Amino acid sequence: MKIEEIKELIQLAHDSGVAELEVQRGEHRVRIKRAGLEREVVLSAPAPVAYPGPTPAAAPAPAAVEKDNLYMVTSPIVGTFYSAPSPDSPSFVKPGDSVSPKSTVCIIESMKLMNEIEAEVSGIVVACLVENGKPVEYGEALFSIRPH
Repeated sequence: MKIEEIKELIQLAHDSGVAELEVQRGEHRVRIKRAGLEREVVLSAPAPVAYPGPTPAAAPAPAAVEKDNLYMVTSPIVGTFYSAPSPDSPSFVKPGDSVSPKSTVCIIESMKLMNEIEAEVSGIVVACLVENGKPVEYGEALFSIRPH
């Protein structure tokens, strides 16, 4: 790390008001602590809390929304989009393919778990809206399907 980069980090820590900043690039590590920001912290035991019994799981967000008479298959989780089960396999679906409610259309990898995403409607795949291997957000549109 160059001295100019370290000076920029010091300025960033000062401007943002953070008390401590640590940056690592390869084998180099820099930790910046602002002086005079130590505060005494007093911890006390929290009062006992009565927890209610198990609550029913929250209903999942709708898997799709209607747009221009197309069914949008959306991501139910944050993760990485894969259009095929392995790099050397063909895609689960491509535009023009017919799908049914239980047809797997892609995989979303999240926390090292592979989650198969299903079409949930019968129809024809109009478009794949995400590039293979790219990250996706919760609720992001993955495919558009023209329902039968």
